Amino acid sequence: MENRAHNFFAGPAALPLEVLQKAQAELLNFRGTGVSVMEISHRDKAFIAVTEEAEADLKKLLGLGDDYAVLFLGGGATHQFIMLPMNVLNEGDCADYVDSGNWAHRAYEEACIQADWAKAKANCIASTRELEKKYCVLPEVKQENMNPNAKYLHFCSNNTIYGTQFFEKNYPKPLPGVPLVADMSSGFMSHTFDATKFDMIYAGAQKNVGPAGVTVVVIKKSWAETFQKKGFQLPKTLDYKVQIEKGSMFNTPPCFNIYITGLVFKWMLEMGGLEAMEKRNDKKQKMIYGAIDNSNGFYRGYVQNPEHRSWMNITFNLPTPELEEEFVKSAKAQGMLGLKGYRTLGGIRASIYNSTTPESVETLVNFMESFRKAH
Repeated sequence: MENRAHNFFAGPAALPLEVLQKAQAELLNFRGTGVSVMEISHRDKAFIAVTEEAEADLKKLLGLGDDYAVLFLGGGATHQFIMLPMNVLNEGDCADYVDSGNWAHRAYEEACIQADWAKAKANCIASTRELEKKYCVLPEVKQENMNPNAKYLHFCSNNTIYGTQFFEKNYPKPLPGVPLVADMSSGFMSHTFDATKFDMIYAGAQKNVGPAGVTVVVIKKSWAETFQKKGFQLPKTLDYKVQIEKGSMFNTPPCFNIYITGLVFKWMLEMGGLEAMEKRNDKKQKMIYGAIDNSNGFYRGYVQNPEHRSWMNITFNLPTPELEEEFVKSAKAQGMLGLKGYRTLGGIRASIYNSTTPESVETLVNFMESFRKAH
């Protein structure tokens, strides 16, 4: 399609062109109903089929069975920061947290609020927050710092702002019997991994699998059944067991967002699943990091350790802030959007989620080379 920009926004981010075209084609008449999917009741069989298909397709992509539930909730992944400890922690309980980036720290802060209220405790067992270059590497997560009675171990798989990422080879390993929970928002569905290692995964859809407004929660049913609040009752909208029982339909869900996310899952299956996403994303990240590493220092990656580099959010600097500003401006003039770094970090950030095409990345790399030669 002509006049489509090259999308490097960190979120809301790129969506597959095929998905947008499919949604456009049936926007006014969803599956022969004569109305838009935005107008149909979430209780109607036609829409219930959308959520059921999305759940089935996601489980197929992740290799999960009926022992897991998939929830499509509002509030963003940030909402899960408080919903998780509210469901799990009672007086005297504790949970372990890995602080590897801005959102991981936010999750820990929210857990501390809930733990204080419930007379429980949230432990930060590893952090790179206090480094001179904050969050430039992944923290070393040692089991000796973990609590054997922790109700769960929580980490964030991808550092959107600073550009580090956990992959399966370096996922934190909890002590025996301690459930593993991950905020996978920025790395969700971008590479292969064993999802059965997790008792819960949650992700804001707006990075890799859909539009802003829906959060995907994958939770082991047997773990959710153990949640028992003592001394007070949870609000039903914040209760995982209620949401599982109602199939995300306790109240009106973000219907259109779920519909688009379901289309993205189908697109991923047609592309070849997580194996294809991993191959595609590996190719893209190698192109950009190659341009950085072979620039004779003109481009300087914020994350130096190749083992810790994010495939999704590539952060780097130029020799001066003035050149960085010119880089962003010139790139935008050539149809490359969203390259300005996060407001607290600055520099450049290229977010290359699943839907960002290799062709867009090649365009960026060619621009990086021409810009370097010109300056």
